[in-house]
Amino acid sequence: MKTMKKLISIVAIAALALSVFACSNETAETVAETEAVASEYDAMSHAEYDAAEIDSEVTVLCTVMATQSWWDNKITVYAADADGAYFIYNMACSEEDAANLTAGTTILVTGYKSEWAGEIEIADATFEFTDVDGIAIAAVDLTADFADEDALLAHQNEYFTMTGLTVEAIGDNEEAFLYSYDGSGSQGDDLYFKVSNGDVSYTFTVESYLTGADTDVYQAVEGLNVGDTIDVAGYLYWYEGVNPHITSVTVR
Repeated sequence: MKTMKKLISIVAIAALALSVFACSNETAETVAETEAVASEYDAMSHAEYDAAEIDSEVTVLCTVMATQSWWDNKITVYAADADGAYFIYNMACSEEDAANLTAGTTILVTGYKSEWAGEIEIADATFEFTDVDGIAIAAVDLTADFADEDALLAHQNEYFTMTGLTVEAIGDNEEAFLYSYDGSGSQGDDLYFKVSNGDVSYTFTVESYLTGADTDVYQAVEGLNVGDTIDVAGYLYWYEGVNPHITSVTVR
């Protein structure tokens, strides 16, 4: 593996800093420049990652968007490059390094492409910090694709927004949200709530290891009422279908 202290040209870094992974904003030049920098680190392009077989070893150069809580020398990372996003599950990481995995940090990750309940992720991963500047990550608006699961699948793990959704009842008692998927939990556990747009509905999650009980989004979901109209943002996680990890909820 090439040294992590390799000098990256100013031109390449500037191109990365201006890039976003939303496909509508890409140009052939942006993709070429991003892939050129990835090749300096012997990393795959996102297209190569997509094409890789499940259980094969993968190496990607990506910018951290967010992390879940560190524990037992492991951390789960939401990351992206200019062409797509990655969910890196339980990556090996010291507590000291976890403190430096802040949003905008670009890392080189090596692990195995895995699938769990429809979610494509990188498992058994290790990483190294790099000198590459983080890219600008813009949320992609997926409101128009709400009813098209295949279209949403093409954006798996990306940072996204949806607007004008309706809060539906969930659970045996028709609540606006549940603590844990079956309502058996308590404050501090994951929150689950159902939203619709037209005739289609999905269950969204506030992942407590990402955004716990002291965060604005957690408290916003605790304040929801059935019938509320909301705008959301989050990461397009997959579990037996659309099940994003929500990081922002605004009630209209």
